[in-house]
Amino acid sequence: MNFIKGANRNQIIIFPEIMDDYISEDNAVRVIDAYVEHLDLEYLGFTKAKPNNTGRPMYSAEDMLKLYIYGYMNRSRSSRRLEIETKRNVEVIWLLRKLSPDHKTISKFRKDNRKVLKNVFRDFVKLCMELGLYGKELIAVDGSRFQAVNSKEKNYNHEKLRNRIKRLDVKINQYFEELDIMDQEENDEEVKVSKEKINSIINELKEKKDKYQKMREEMKAEGVKQKSLTDPDSRRMTTAHGGSMIAYNVQSVVDAEKKLVAEFEVTNAGNDKGQLSIMSKKAMEILEVDHITAIADAGYNVGTDIGECILNNIEPHVSMKEEYITICIPVDEKDTNQPKEFENGRLVYYKDRNLAICPMGKVLSPMTYRKSRGVAIFASAKACNHCEHRCHKAKSPTKQHEVTMKQEAFSREYDVSNLYVKQIQVKKDNKLLKRRKATVEHPFGTIKRTMDSAYCLMKGLESVQGEFSLTFLAYNLKRAINIVGAKELIEAMQMR
Repeated sequence: MNFIKGANRNQIIIFPEIMDDYISEDNAVRVIDAYVEHLDLEYLGFTKAKPNNTGRPMYSAEDMLKLYIYGYMNRSRSSRRLEIETKRNVEVIWLLRKLSPDHKTISKFRKDNRKVLKNVFRDFVKLCMELGLYGKELIAVDGSRFQAVNSKEKNYNHEKLRNRIKRLDVKINQYFEELDIMDQEENDEEVKVSKEKINSIINELKEKKDKYQKMREEMKAEGVKQKSLTDPDSRRMTTAHGGSMIAYNVQSVVDAEKKLVAEFEVTNAGNDKGQLSIMSKKAMEILEVDHITAIADAGYNVGTDIGECILNNIEPHVSMKEEYITICIPVDEKDTNQPKEFENGRLVYYKDRNLAICPMGKVLSPMTYRKSRGVAIFASAKACNHCEHRCHKAKSPTKQHEVTMKQEAFSREYDVSNLYVKQIQVKKDNKLLKRRKATVEHPFGTIKRTMDSAYCLMKGLESVQGEFSLTFLAYNLKRAINIVGAKELIEAMQMR
């Protein structure tokens, strides 16, 4: 018995008469085509959404957007790879009707529309809401690092610059010592040539030193702790396994019902502190709800952020060692119940009033600023000296009264008018927290591994934001097709 044999390459074969026969009815590429066709790209803010009256005809924004959505769904994100796909991929040939734009045209479309690509992502979220794919009750918030277009060698902080300047000083002094030795043998021709080489090396080292010193001065003037040269917006961040990488911190909000992404934001913050309330409020706005429950890991365990969530009708459940934490939040009317004793309390800082409230309801004002640590110390001599808990006598007294802020933001002015507080205990729900990983880690794992999007292709915060608009749109689209089905999704788009 022989093996299965392929067709004879020299034999004439009959292909389907029409291009549409190549694509099955439940192919995802038909969903992309149907979705983009019903969008009003001019309303969404895309450049050149309508053709020019004069000049050479251009590629339509609809075709370019279709190409990018397909590419991000199928591990082909770069413009050069997409150009190749337009010539050999049957699905892309069908999608673009045999059009084949060059990679520069493809790249320019993404660059010119980086700010408005998120409008398409949000439009698809609304479509999924119409289909009932969002539960709108429980969300999970998490952040993940994505490699930026910047090497570690091109990233500097004050310590790195100081060490490099010190090493350059040592090298320069060594070469000067060599020159002193050579001065004793001035009549030797080889010595003269060597001296010229050493002088040129010293000049190069001095230029490097001046460059590093200038960079240090710029960083001090700008008030930044690190500087990246290739992608100025990227930052060096620690990873889960103790290493570090030059990256962006991408925050995402995932609805627990069908694991669909409701909102995202690209940041260059080194940690997740302060992001829980921000992301939850954005999710509430796009999901059009007045109350929601949010779960997050220990990186979001900040008293101020938890208090902000409660004030905005967000029920926070954050991973923590304690069973509960005690905080005080402002209320509209004076509370007759006095604050009780507390354990595991958290200081809550209110930026709009520039004051902090301790777990016992005492109002603390900014006292001093510690430049080395970048924190302001909030305290009150009258309140703290007569408080039975005496936080300032703890092992780390100031840490319980620290607020991270930039020095220029430090101000002794604060507003206590009409300030009433209420003490509450925020308890964690272990059953809900067990659902966190299964909810929010799933999209990040799919994006990084299945969709090959663990690294950025573009530079700058705005451009990376546009890039991840396509990434999360492609993820939601794939997820919706798996849940609803291609045919049903196309029908919903046509009925919309």
